[in-house]
Amino acid sequence: MGDHTLDGVEPVTDRIHHNSWSANLEKPIHGDRRDAVVAGALEAVEHTAPGYHVNLVTHGAHGRPEEYLGPALREAFGGGVEWSYVEQCGCGGHVLRVRVFEREPVTHD
Repeated sequence: MGDHTLDGVEPVTDRIHHNSWSANLEKPIHGDRRDAVVAGALEAVEHTAPGYHVNLVTHGAHGRPEEYLGPALREAFGGGVEWSYVEQCGCGGHVLRVRVFEREPVTHD
């Protein structure tokens, strides 16, 4: 797994989640920078233990997330994940649920 953090963008999480959880990708920087949403989504998935899912709550400025996150998730994780669109939030954002299957664990040097 790679380092998907971006300069000037706060990390989405700092630990591996051994439960299902939600990642907030609706901050103002996420509205301004779609690359921050993609990087945060990849980071969130990397930090979700196999057998669980992460709800990616994305900024509404970029439309439905599966259109731009789907290719990024496929490239980064191949068949190790599957995703489904959940809903549009009342605030305009969107929720994409990503289920994580068995894969190599994330290690930090």
